[in-house]
Amino acid sequence: MEIEGSSKPMIATQQEMIESKVPLAYRDQCAHLLIPLNKCRQSEFYLPWKCENERHSYEKCEYELVMERMLQMQKLKQSNKQGHGSNIPLVPHTANA
Repeated sequence: MEIEGSSKPMIATQQEMIESKVPLAYRDQCAHLLIPLNKCRQSEFYLPWKCENERHSYEKCEYELVMERMLQMQKLKQSNKQGHGSNIPLVPHTANA
């Protein structure tokens, strides 16, 4: 069974993320929403009631990515239970263990 990649395209380019100083851990398919959110946060002095629309859009995007990954993992587990596909370990083996 082949697992497809994310259905969301990568919109922000590496150069845009570098210029906006997006940390590596946040450079995913939702980075294009994080860039304007961070700019808004800085301009509004990180007041929690500001930038609500930008924050909601970013959090919704991240939620959808997590749900998509969970669905893919569930499909992978079901295919392994049925004996189809290759046996992919959930915890990788280290070299000297």
